Amino acid sequence: MVRPVIETLEQNGITKVAFQRLDDPAVIPLWFGEGDVVTPAFIREAAKRALDDGQTFYTHTRGIPALRDAIKRYLDGLYGLDIDPDRISVPGSAMMGVTIAAQMAVNRGDRGLIVSPHWPNIEITYRVTGAEVDIVRQRDTESGWELTVSEIVDAVRPDTRSIFVNSPCNPTGWVMRRDAQEELLAFCRDRDILLIADEVYHRTCFDGEHAPSFLQVARDDDPLVVVNGFSKAWAMTGWRVGWVVAPPHLRTAWTALSECFNTGATVFAQYGGIAALEGGEGTVASLREQYRGGRAIVERHLSGHPLIDLRMPEGAFYAFPKVPGLSDSLAFVEGVLAEEDVGLAPGYAFGPHNEAHFRLCFAQSHERLEEGLKRVVRYVERHANELDRF
Repeated sequence: MVRPVIETLEQNGITKVAFQRLDDPAVIPLWFGEGDVVTPAFIREAAKRALDDGQTFYTHTRGIPALRDAIKRYLDGLYGLDIDPDRISVPGSAMMGVTIAAQMAVNRGDRGLIVSPHWPNIEITYRVTGAEVDIVRQRDTESGWELTVSEIVDAVRPDTRSIFVNSPCNPTGWVMRRDAQEELLAFCRDRDILLIADEVYHRTCFDGEHAPSFLQVARDDDPLVVVNGFSKAWAMTGWRVGWVVAPPHLRTAWTALSECFNTGATVFAQYGGIAALEGGEGTVASLREQYRGGRAIVERHLSGHPLIDLRMPEGAFYAFPKVPGLSDSLAFVEGVLAEEDVGLAPGYAFGPHNEAHFRLCFAQSHERLEEGLKRVVRYVERHANELDRF
């Protein structure tokens, strides 16, 4: 017997498109959140050595101590902090970290508030608990994507138990400023609302070496779970290793819930994570410059186009353009896939009021990205007089 709330879940709108031609080499894949750079050799070699050394057994549920210590040193150095490594846990992906945090925060009948547009699985994560989901949407303005703390606070209800913020944001590239983070965290502290901060794109920021982090304005015991991981900054999407920083009073509950999911992240992959943190700054910088170049290519092809509205992202490696008049983003991206062999993500997958949008990832090689964007523009221009049918 399947719970009714589970029966209502639908396939992720991105995979609904991608699985149609996932392994087709003719497709330029701009649909997923990853580039075409293989994980650097020094990270792969560290994992191989761990395998050869026999690191194939169960280990600490919250991550091997060496990795938790490496995460502590990394965060301390990046943000000028002194984080207790006992506050750090290593789930089998950042998404698992979000899921565990949501499971701890909300009961059936409670409410979770999501800053949107948002990654599709976030809403599902709250709904499977039996909670209701509210959305507060960033505003699409001439100067970019914007959202004030007052707008978030106004969306909070008496039974809101958790707020989810992704900054830099997938898919818009919106970045929450440090003073806004401090203000929102103070509100959550006062109301005892668990703030889940997804910071997986923290090193993909086009104004400095990192985006502002809630860790920089937080107290140790704040109702805050900061989620991060290795996928984006070190080209490790397939490794499935994340990390979280949580207040000390959640440690016991976090460990217990982790044991119900997968006991712990893959052991030899954790050794790859240590290598990434200890020797990967060159990789981070190189990837950021590649993404910066991809962003410039997107701007050159889409900005100012009479049929496309584009807000340039401040962080992450996505663009979320709007095609005015478009009302069915799924039909649109399926058309681009069928006629132009380019894989895009439909806007509807990222929450309500996004049907006129599509998402593209500009982390691919510049050559592939250039060709993909030419094809997308060609498709839009070819169908300019019939966009209302989509």
